[in-house]
Amino acid sequence: MGTGGRCIECNQEAKELYRDYNHGVLKITICKSCQKPVDKYIEYDPVIILINAILCKAQAYRHILFNTKINMHGKLCIFCLLCEAYLRWWQLQDSNQNTDPNDFIRYAKEWDFYRMFAIASLEQAAFFTGIFTFLWVERPTTAKKKPDFILLLKALLLSSYGKLLLIPAVIWEHDYTSLCLRLIKVFVLTSNFQAIRVTLNISRKLSFLAIFSGLLVESTMVYFFQRMEWDVGSDCTIYKSQDF
Repeated sequence: MGTGGRCIECNQEAKELYRDYNHGVLKITICKSCQKPVDKYIEYDPVIILINAILCKAQAYRHILFNTKINMHGKLCIFCLLCEAYLRWWQLQDSNQNTDPNDFIRYAKEWDFYRMFAIASLEQAAFFTGIFTFLWVERPTTAKKKPDFILLLKALLLSSYGKLLLIPAVIWEHDYTSLCLRLIKVFVLTSNFQAIRVTLNISRKLSFLAIFSGLLVESTMVYFFQRMEWDVGSDCTIYKSQDF
C-alpha cells in the first residue's frame, strides 16, 4: 500500500496513492472526489515529469511537492545562488577589464565573488519576505486552514531551479545572451507563481500579487544597495544589460 498524499487533479488529500501487489504490480488509487487517478505520474519516467514541470503544469507540481520526498531544497538554493553570483561577478569583471596578475588583484576578484553571493542571497531573502508578508496579510482569503509556509518555502526554492540555466547562458555567450537572461528571469518567476498557486491552492490573482509584492521588496533592496554605491549587478540590471 502506498503512502498518503494529494490528488494531482483536484488537490484533495488521499489516504494512499497506489496499491502494491505481488511482484511489484502497482495499481493507482482512484480519487473519491474527482474519480480520476490520484497520481498518474507514479508510473511516469522522471524525464517526462521534469518536462511537465518545465511546462509549469499544476499536476506535475503537485506530484513533486506533495507526493514525493525530495530533500535537496537547501543544496539547490545554494547552487542557484552560486550561479547567480557567478553571473554578477562575471559581468563585474567584464566591465572592469584588468589583466594585472598581481596577487592582490586576484584576491580582490575573489572577494568580489563572495560579495556578489551575499548580495544575491539578501535579494532572494527580500523577494521571499515580500511574498510571505503579502500572503500572511491575506491569509484569511488564501486558505480555509493555516497556510503551510514551510512547505511554501521549499516549493519556492525548488521552483527556482531555472537559475541553473544562467551558467550555460554565460558560457555560450552570443548576441542573444541578454534576451536569454530575460527569458530565464521570466521562467523562474512563472515557476514561483505556479509553486505558490499549487502549494496554497489559491487563485491566480493572489499568486500574481504575491510575486509582485516579492519583486517590490526586492527592488527596494536593490535601490538601497545602489544608494550605498555597491556594484550589486542585480536582476534589475543584469537582465536588462545589453553589453555582452
